[in-house]
Amino acid sequence: MAQGVIEMKSSHEVDTPVENSIQYFLDRFYMSRISIRMLINQHTLLFGSDLNGHERHIGCIDPNCNVLSVVRDAYENAQFLCDQYYLASPELNFEQYSGTKSNVPIQFVYVPSHLYHMLFELFKNSMRAVVEHHGPSCQKYPPINVLLVMGKEDLTVKVSDRGGGIPRAQSDLLFQYMYSTAPRPQPDASNAPLAGYGYGLPISRLYARYFHGELIVTSCEGYGSDALIYLKAICEDANELLPIFNKTSSKHYGASVPSNDWSSQFLYSGARHYCTTRKQTNAEQEHKSSSSTA
Repeated sequence: MAQGVIEMKSSHEVDTPVENSIQYFLDRFYMSRISIRMLINQHTLLFGSDLNGHERHIGCIDPNCNVLSVVRDAYENAQFLCDQYYLASPELNFEQYSGTKSNVPIQFVYVPSHLYHMLFELFKNSMRAVVEHHGPSCQKYPPINVLLVMGKEDLTVKVSDRGGGIPRAQSDLLFQYMYSTAPRPQPDASNAPLAGYGYGLPISRLYARYFHGELIVTSCEGYGSDALIYLKAICEDANELLPIFNKTSSKHYGASVPSNDWSSQFLYSGARHYCTTRKQTNAEQEHKSSSSTA
């Protein structure tokens, strides 16, 4: 699917309405796929002959999911890929704080594979940004900092890097399936690409939203970026978020792009343009008045 989107973008000129429809369709398509895969895996692990090897797991759900263990696992696998491509990788620093129970490892009810997918994609992005921003001549790369916080309602995972950040104008494009800051990956059966398809953040956000969580990215251009994963700490609140298919959803594909009712920096150049236009208008009015008087 990702390869097809890349080929379509390279061979066809995609306008804004079509891109919005593609984004809307893929979000709903992949969210449905996540739900179907979750249902199949849960049924297979509960009633099939092959168990997942974890006695405490209920199917693919871990009632005591150790967040720090998943963080380390995702980091080590992302580090392996980063070392393959760049022969270097930043280290990991982590800190955890529990607002409910002190000196206790942060655990909650969740699907470890979902959390792993989100963290793995974030670590890959951060490692690539850090290595490319500081260059191959850097003796020691700034570490990636992870903060785990357990609150009464939310579990927050914050991944911070010093990879140079991104411009604020590009922040809205990060979760677009047709956008990627990495070059187009070359087909190679032996090695998996580190980045380039543009599917990492959009799919990770869907995994977070599947149980009513969220994933956001904030950036300081010239310094680095922060990615925050919000998950429900109370399992009763973590219900499935599924797309609804009805007549209302089908009308979305025919909706036109709303007209812009705010000034844009690409259309106007601020106060300078206003002053110039104002002077021209006053000059024209003075010329008309002098002509009528004559």
